[in-house]
Amino acid sequence: MALRVGSVIRYEGEEYIILEYQHSHRGRGGATISLKVKNLRTGQVQTFTLRDTDKIEDVMVEKKPAVFSYIDGDYYHFLDSETYEDITFHKGDLGDMIYYLKEGLEVLILYADNRPVSIELPTYVELKVVEAPPGVRGNTVQGGSKPVKLETGLVVNVPLFIEEGDVIKVDTRTGEYIGRA
Repeated sequence: MALRVGSVIRYEGEEYIILEYQHSHRGRGGATISLKVKNLRTGQVQTFTLRDTDKIEDVMVEKKPAVFSYIDGDYYHFLDSETYEDITFHKGDLGDMIYYLKEGLEVLILYADNRPVSIELPTYVELKVVEAPPGVRGNTVQGGSKPVKLETGLVVNVPLFIEEGDVIKVDTRTGEYIGRA
């Protein structure tokens, strides 16, 4: 079973979606896995440290295409591309994924037991720079970078030549600048 962010697992009779994942192996001891998960029934976020002897099951997840429509307070609305059904997620259910959502973005909605549990973002998104300090090259040996604010509120470090109004590509897995769009 491949554990990764967005996977749904069953552990001790409860189903969880993985929010953060870290694998570590120290010396002669067994490997451990640190998971930050959200309980799909209660919505509670927890942290587990699992050993290689702990039993976890992979939960079958169905993915359906959808388009991000709009934000209504703390609720994010998506339009199912096949049935045109409105699917709503609370801001807390999406975590940091909200910083990559803009109107018209195509995503996949993850269904476990025929109910929507999360979304899967495309690998890269294009976002507009709304705030950028002037690029002053100081005592840098190499290129240098500066933080800029994007249209969704995300702050990303970019090269000094990026200016307000530019559209850039951002990796949704790492939150890093990839290049100009």
